[in-house]
Amino acid sequence: MNANNDKPFDLEERTAVFGEKVIDFAKEVPKNEITRPLISQIVRSGTSVGANYVEADDAVSNKEFRNKIATCKKEARETKHWCRMIVRAAPLMRDKAKHIWQEAKELHLIFAAILRKRPE
Repeated sequence: MNANNDKPFDLEERTAVFGEKVIDFAKEVPKNEITRPLISQIVRSGTSVGANYVEADDAVSNKEFRNKIATCKKEARETKHWCRMIVRAAPLMRDKAKHIWQEAKELHLIFAAILRKRPE
């Protein structure tokens, strides 16, 4: 159970909502020659977290599971990087980027913990 709202913790749902929030954020970033590639990258990495988690959840071996969880961890960290770059290119996006960055950080920590608890 999740202590915040007494509902079961659902990482699949959390990563899906994260991807949706990344998409919504990306739609608000002003478009120009600098931000377009950054927008593309953050959408790729932010939505990849959930896609890889779904694959991990259906993994047929421990090795496959760990590989997909490691990819989730990397994509969450990469999303933090693209947030930073977007804020540099579009400083007015700072406040909205903070929420994406924070959730990406938390997801990164969750996936790191999963990897520590699930030995090879």
